[in-house]
Amino acid sequence: MIDHPDAKAFVLHWGEMGSRWGVNRSIGQIHALLYLSHRPLIADEMCATLKLARSNISTGLRELQSYGLVRLVHNPGDRRDHFTAEGDPWEMLLRVAAERKRREIDPTIHFLGELNARLSRDTGAPPHLRERVARLHEFTVMLDEWYDDVRVLPKSNLFSLIKLGGRVARAVLPRWAQS
Repeated sequence: MIDHPDAKAFVLHWGEMGSRWGVNRSIGQIHALLYLSHRPLIADEMCATLKLARSNISTGLRELQSYGLVRLVHNPGDRRDHFTAEGDPWEMLLRVAAERKRREIDPTIHFLGELNARLSRDTGAPPHLRERVARLHEFTVMLDEWYDDVRVLPKSNLFSLIKLGGRVARAVLPRWAQS
């Protein structure tokens, strides 16, 4: 599966990056292996290639499926479960962003909203505390609304926007605000 040294380097690096992204190394390696594979793989192949326990592979596959990065496929005449990874990097990014938003951002916005409401009624709370929580809540709600607006744009529009990069800011902002 990963006989080429660069493929092996990619799998190892993706595993290392996985630990920095909040998932364990084996999940990153499983995803990398499936992403590079030209065909769906069974769990036993992943175990042998990555030298991981079957339980690690099973746990990793469930986690990757929950993100929508890996899906189960069936081969006619073969009763074993085969797995394949999403091959479109843009789609991978969108799926990870949506799942991280659901798991991390949405609960934080909810918490900040409740905290902001409580503090706004609490006359004994220090003004700087109320003001900072209110600003943070407003900021996260604004980012959430921006995300909702951006995620429904066609992929071609998003690519164009990314390619424009800093030119967007220079076109939108007045000259004095650009320095």
